Amino acid sequence: MAARQALQVHLDLLSQPCRALHILLACTRLPHTVRHVALRRGEHRTPEFTEINPMQKVPVMVDNGFILTESDAIIKYLRRARVDEYTAWHHTHTRPHAAKVFLLEVLLPAQTGSPVEAQRLVGALSQLQETLDQLESMFLRRQPFLCGDDITVADLLAVCEIMQPEGGGRDVLQDRPLLQRWKSRVQAAVGDAFDQAHAVLYALRDRRRAKL
Repeated sequence: MAARQALQVHLDLLSQPCRALHILLACTRLPHTVRHVALRRGEHRTPEFTEINPMQKVPVMVDNGFILTESDAIIKYLRRARVDEYTAWHHTHTRPHAAKVFLLEVLLPAQTGSPVEAQRLVGALSQLQETLDQLESMFLRRQPFLCGDDITVADLLAVCEIMQPEGGGRDVLQDRPLLQRWKSRVQAAVGDAFDQAHAVLYALRDRRRAKL
């Protein structure tokens, strides 16, 4: 299989849309390379550039051979790429690690009648803490939501997984103010739908607490 080529953008910062794209790339920290196209010197009309964009305009994005030539389409594509980046990571980190805590602490004891396997639970909690550390450092360090300034499906996927241990009465965000603030922003953005969706978890948590 051929190696994936780095994202490439063709820009001239004299162009307003190019500057907007440049700022977006800087803020999102997506790996990319820049090819400067000097409009004042007519470099957008060279045969080499015309082969990439027959309309002879900048910006142009080339992603592993896929070419986009309109700034609005490029910006939307890159924002989607940020969501895809998180969701790919989510399925090997947030989802399995949060789910494992719930499985060990709630589901397996309920299904088998056996006590919680303390050693396995300690290991699962350690894995989850590492994942939460990465969520903070990789995705929330400089922005209010996982993929930028606005809520996306990435935030919904993540918050639902992180809420899962709540069914066992475990608040995994208890000592994490950064993630707590993020969760509050997600709740505010979706309104009553958040508590409606998690009502079954709240009920399970309350039943377990009543038995203690």
